[in-house]
Amino acid sequence: MTGSAPHAAAATPAHPATAASSITVREAVFDLMRRFGMTSVFANPGSTELPMFRDFPSDFRYVLGLQEACVVGMADGYAQATRNASFVNLHSAAGVGNAMGNIFTAFKNRTPMVITAGQQARSILPFDPFLSSAQATELPKPYVKWSIEPARAQDVPLAIARAYYLAMMPPCGPVLVSVPVDDWDQYTELVPTRAVSTRTRPEPELLARISAALEASERPAFVVGAAADRDGAWNEVVALAEAHNARVWVAPMSGRCSFPEDHRLFAGFLPAMRERIVELLEGHDLILAIGAPAFAYHVEGAGPHVPAGAALCQLTEDPDTAAWAPVGISAVGSIRLGLLDLLAVPPKKTRPLPPARKAAPRAEPTPLMSVAYVLQTLAQARKPEHIVVEEAPSARPVMQAHLPFTRSETFYTMDSGGLGYGMPASVGVSLGKPGSRVICLIGDGSSMYSIQALWSAAQNRLPITFVILNNRRYAALQDFAPVFGFSPTDVVQGTELPDLDFQSLAKGMGCTAVRVTDPADLRKALDEALASDAPGVVEVRVA
Repeated sequence: MTGSAPHAAAATPAHPATAASSITVREAVFDLMRRFGMTSVFANPGSTELPMFRDFPSDFRYVLGLQEACVVGMADGYAQATRNASFVNLHSAAGVGNAMGNIFTAFKNRTPMVITAGQQARSILPFDPFLSSAQATELPKPYVKWSIEPARAQDVPLAIARAYYLAMMPPCGPVLVSVPVDDWDQYTELVPTRAVSTRTRPEPELLARISAALEASERPAFVVGAAADRDGAWNEVVALAEAHNARVWVAPMSGRCSFPEDHRLFAGFLPAMRERIVELLEGHDLILAIGAPAFAYHVEGAGPHVPAGAALCQLTEDPDTAAWAPVGISAVGSIRLGLLDLLAVPPKKTRPLPPARKAAPRAEPTPLMSVAYVLQTLAQARKPEHIVVEEAPSARPVMQAHLPFTRSETFYTMDSGGLGYGMPASVGVSLGKPGSRVICLIGDGSSMYSIQALWSAAQNRLPITFVILNNRRYAALQDFAPVFGFSPTDVVQGTELPDLDFQSLAKGMGCTAVRVTDPADLRKALDEALASDAPGVVEVRVA
């Protein structure tokens, strides 16, 4: 990650190399991990990984996940919270296969992550042995930046060093190193760490063109995405918006909060629909996408990508995103450094303030609570610094209306749309930001993808409040069904979720739990859960 993180990938002095006969691969890898700041190992154990953990260092922490999706989800949250690559250990093909959904999410989240996967012993690989991974480097593709099974045991530390540097280079992402089980006790040399740049400055000529377009614009609009917060550019986005009196929209499907939602210039959230984006941006003559694709779509659309007469400029850390942008100018590089260069050119004219965003109408209590009432009450109960990790797709538009985020690094969700991220990610964020209150806001259906994360939260006694919005169905699918020709009264097969007992599930994994059905009890239940030092579940029955 970048932003307030160190700009070089190695934070401590290089260790001198030693003779090959005195250091094992295991010792060399732990030495390297220590110098990279990767002393928390997120894992679920398997037989081909056991030799790695003999003589486990006392200054390291093993974070156990009860299923591989939980392991990678926790590591994702931890890496985003610490702005450093997390270290994951998985079991050969089966473990990597179980983890692939959240590896895909880590890839879409641009989360730096070094994954090691166990492999059978080199001596029996020619015989297709039990628990081997026949194509270990191909299995996680295309959702890792790089994958390798080193040719020799002696090359394992070098491969992990390269993996770390690649994971940390923007756009950040997961990498995988497959390690045969008999490599760990072989002898090798310590690997020196190096200072490697993890930031590039956007091309000055393109930034000058964007700056000139901003100066010429009468009604600019910004569309800000997750990369702005990842790159520590929160203050710079606010400063540039204020300098130009630009309306600021959140990009479709953004996984982070990148602009204060109580700010006078905040306009709202763009949907992932081409025609609606064009409609909402109508009247602006310049659209500047900052740290976001221009644009992410979810359904088929037609027509122009921007309103008639509007120019599109994009500042992105991702060359692929710049390459597929359908129109406009794309400058590639660090979001924060690019914004600093744009801020160095003071505007020569003053624009009037754009229209203010209309406040959402107040939600009132009803016998069967609305999601709006629940999230409005949560907004009143939480403090601005409390961190929300969200995975409630059907409730997201309601959250955007009733649960505002006003500070950097206080909101996380998945850029992938894949479920199973929210619960374990909240554990990882809590581990990465000790002392912070974390709220996991999740739907009943979403929670069941990685419910085992409750056990990890309980074992680590983390101050996490899991708020489960229980509407007894996969509501997002029912909401989306009309797009594909369903009528409002049609039954969508496979979307009903009766008889889930979240109190029993939570208590069975070591968490306290309460079920709220009466709106009069909601605020008290939330206040008590948010005051607790231990993890707790608040299940809320909603309409």
